[in-house]
Formats: sequence, structure tokens, C-alpha cells
Amino acid sequence: MKELITTNPLFGITLTILCYKAGMVIGKKTGKAICNPFLITVLIIIAILFIFDIPFSAYEEGGVFINLFLGPVTAVLAYSIYRQRETVKAHFVSILAGTIAGSISAVAVILLLASLLGLDDTLSASLVPKSVTTPIAIAISEAIGGVKSLTVTSLILTGVLGNMFAPFMIKLFRIKSRIAQGVAIGTASHVIGTSKAMELGEDIGAISGIALSFTGIITAIISLLFL
Repeated sequence: MKELITTNPLFGITLTILCYKAGMVIGKKTGKAICNPFLITVLIIIAILFIFDIPFSAYEEGGVFINLFLGPVTAVLAYSIYRQRETVKAHFVSILAGTIAGSISAVAVILLLASLLGLDDTLSASLVPKSVTTPIAIAISEAIGGVKSLTVTSLILTGVLGNMFAPFMIKLFRIKSRIAQGVAIGTASHVIGTSKAMELGEDIGAISGIALSFTGIITAIISLLFL
């Protein structure tokens, strides 16, 4: 019976939707940053697969269909950018400059830490695109000799941490500029972080959306030219 259920592609899709719904309920009721819906979803799915001894390949039969929406979801951010186009035009140079600085810093920090910790080239290449939206990050990782699974893991951790702590970091460093807030979130924590930026304000979300797009392009250029 278990095999009949888990080998159906609907298993992975249904499990993901139900777990995310549970994550949203828990996050809303607790109001705690640590109770991030995305993080809760991942943890519940892992727990269910482990407890019931369900192979990841069975979950992925349906889960892979959800991955197909990553590209369209990212593209949907263009609507928010369009609605805030006047703001984007007025601050385009600042957004571009901030994104370039953030992208270079992200890659430099990874390479520096990899060198200090003695990580091999494969692991370093897998971590380099950690701040880039998933479709672009996977392409970058494969092009420079990284491992897809490690890249995806680093993406999830980066995005979830950005989503959780972005408001706290903004307050801690007293970042008043909404442009700077959007650039920082989008450059550092891609789409998952941008979902939090949208909660902070449509203008911040729009800036974050364009920042994550620039980050993907800039990181790809840096990776292919210098790594």
C-alpha cells in the first residue's frame, strides 16, 4: 500500500502543499522568525521521509513538477518591478552599483572561506552561486564543476536565513533607505529573501526582485571569467 501511494507523482506534490500549509499556519500563530514556513516545510518533509522510510526518489517523482514553477515564479516578479518602474528608473545606478558590490563580495567571501578551511575546488564551486536564484545557480554550478545537490542545499540555507533575519538585520544596522533594503535582500538571499521583501513593502520587493536578477547575471560573469 505504501509503495502504491509513494510511487504516484501526486504524493510529492500533495505532501509539499500540505507541509507548506502547515508551515504557514505555524508561522502565523507563533509570529517567530525561526518558524519560517519554508524551513518548517523542509523539516516536516524530511521527517516524514525518514520516519516512514520513503526514498527521496519517490518524493521527487512529484516534487520535480513543483521545481518547474521556479522559473515562472521568478518571472512573475517582473510585474512588481513594472509597477515600481519609476522608482527603479530613478535609482537604477544605485541599484546596479549595490548589486555589483554585493555579488563580488558574496563570491569573494566564499572563495576566502574555502581557502581558509581547505575546501576542494568542487565544494567551492558548489557554494559560489549560493546567493543566486535557483535556475541560474544550478547552471553556474554545473558550468564551473560544482555539485547540483550541494548548490541547492546552500541556496535553501541562504534563502531561508535571509528571509528569517532580513528585518532584524535592517534594524540592527539602521538601514533607513528602502532602496538599500531591497538591494541587500535581493542580492544576498534571492527569491526566498525577496518574498520577505514583498512583505516589507511592494517597492522594497520590486527593488529586491531586480537586484536578484542582476545578481544572477553578475555572478555568472564572475564565475565563468575568473573561476
